[in-house]
Amino acid sequence: MSRIFITDLDGTLLRSDQTMSHFTVNVLNSAIQEGYIISFATARGLISAYSVVSDIAWKHPVILYNGALLFDVIHNRVIDGYFLDAGLTNEIIHRGKKHGCSPFYFLLDDMNKERVYHEKLTSFGMIEFLKSRINDPRFMEVNTLESSDDEKTLALTFIGELDDLLPLKDEVSSVLGDQVNLHIMKDYYIKNQYFLEFSHPLAAKCEGLKMWAKHMNVETKDICIFGDNLNDLGLFEVGGKKIAVSNSHADILRIADAVIESNNEDGVAKYIKANMNDISYIK
Repeated sequence: MSRIFITDLDGTLLRSDQTMSHFTVNVLNSAIQEGYIISFATARGLISAYSVVSDIAWKHPVILYNGALLFDVIHNRVIDGYFLDAGLTNEIIHRGKKHGCSPFYFLLDDMNKERVYHEKLTSFGMIEFLKSRINDPRFMEVNTLESSDDEKTLALTFIGELDDLLPLKDEVSSVLGDQVNLHIMKDYYIKNQYFLEFSHPLAAKCEGLKMWAKHMNVETKDICIFGDNLNDLGLFEVGGKKIAVSNSHADILRIADAVIESNNEDGVAKYIKANMNDISYIK
């Protein structure tokens, strides 16, 4: 039975209201105490992730920003990462403005501290996203977004309606090609809004998992993966056993080795608990 687990957060471990049940918290904490290696891979940054999963006593490195950053939660330090070049960062910001949109600029400053800069927000999706991070100290409004060489770009995130984001997506894809990694996906929590994110070409969960496995001195084939959405496809491609919660995107369900109960039914925790008890648990 598996002893190494990596789970996505939103839509997988977290319920639809961005919380975890007492059952999930107790199961994961018990498993970690018993020596199981459990971590997470998320599009969130550390502060955002810990705002929703801090009740779990994580011991092992975590994968943040869709694979752009590997972080040591015990010693509170950056282990490794993939950072977008400052010139490319500024070019994407400029091209966004041509299309009438400006991103959240996620970065590490010269002290390796997480920052999120943004210009004055005018779009519904960007405003609503910031409201959900109202007490997050990373966020700061600036007059003009611009990357410098002493900053490490983690991601540029545009939020809006799909039709408004697609022209920028197509332009950056056409002009910059494989110089950047981009993905677009529907927001979990803001109705009719989408994320369009640009980052380093290797800033993807598949590469983040490889980076994590190398640091942990384990084989990716020995890692049991939980996921639900398109940005988890990379985890499924390089990980070992692939477990989808029942609320997953059709493409995830199609390639999963097993389907378990949904994120709102403690599917991940029930699977890990059954694994600890050496019994089968599949929806």
